[in-house]
Amino acid sequence: MPSTARLVRFIASARFLPSSRSARPSAPARPASRLTARLAALLASAALSAGFAGSAAAQGAGHVLRIGYQKAGLLAVVKAQGALETRLAALGYTVKWFEFPAGPQLLEALNANSIDFGYTGAPPPVFAQAGGVRFVYVGAEPPAPHNEAIFVKAGSPIRDVAGLRGKKVALQKGSSSNYLLLAALNKAGLRYGDIQPVYLAPADARAAFESGDVDAWVVWDPYYAAAQSALKVRTLSDYTGLDASYNFYEATRDFAGAHADIVAAVLRQLRETGRWVNAHPADTAAIIAPKVGLDTALVEAWFRRVPFGAVPVDERIVASQQAVADAFYGVKLIPAKLDVAAAVWRDPAVQAALASK
Repeated sequence: MPSTARLVRFIASARFLPSSRSARPSAPARPASRLTARLAALLASAALSAGFAGSAAAQGAGHVLRIGYQKAGLLAVVKAQGALETRLAALGYTVKWFEFPAGPQLLEALNANSIDFGYTGAPPPVFAQAGGVRFVYVGAEPPAPHNEAIFVKAGSPIRDVAGLRGKKVALQKGSSSNYLLLAALNKAGLRYGDIQPVYLAPADARAAFESGDVDAWVVWDPYYAAAQSALKVRTLSDYTGLDASYNFYEATRDFAGAHADIVAAVLRQLRETGRWVNAHPADTAAIIAPKVGLDTALVEAWFRRVPFGAVPVDERIVASQQAVADAFYGVKLIPAKLDVAAAVWRDPAVQAALASK
């Protein structure tokens, strides 16, 4: 299994990110060593406090399921409601939750065998597969074409995506927003090399955007919603008119293979909670707004533009994800063409969990 440091170096490699394109000396993309050290310290501390080692927990010892989640995902709602703990208690499992700022960092933890299950957008698993991570796609969430966007300040002279030529654009490398940027540039007749990508995690990207060190920012909810609320921004593009990608639930290959019943139970809970969220966006907003520090009405609007849930990874979804992988290979952000289907995990228990009414 590749080390976390190796995966971080792959994702943030200087070969793919010329240092001359940094926003400013004080706010560059984090060096791999610093990011790895911070991640390792966080996870080591959490593991020690929980009283279990990564390798033992991955084998089910202690009956603990370690889940990586993000502020914006359905897993955050599942965590807040506590329904998964109740469901898994009947199977002899407890749950430990780990929050991550974005998908690439979450999959670094999955690679390090520090979590068992997580949720990301489409590009992070592409980069993970290219980096040799032993993960599998276990479920998917339908596309949400309006919950991330490319935007500029309201007073910017940039009027459309074509106007980004030669400009600095902040984004998380290997994220869903990275793919949105690729797709939007292609539609506008631009190549990836026609802009200056500045790879920053969301918090750093916001600082660079506010200070004017970058010209545009590409990001997903709740960061997009927060920018719409607190900053004067103008949206250049979301996925309208483009092929929006799916989001995915992933697990380590070893955990999925050994604990199909647990994976199925988690996906069944995600499906049920997703249906509830879609039918109760106001109630969901009341739960999540205090946790993300945003106005409840704004969070409700954000939840209304996402079709939450969990569905099987069928051939149509595999084809969509293959297109994402091919797009990143086309601009040499990954070194080789991938076979996405090779990382898709199918199990009768999981298929039944997602197919039942």
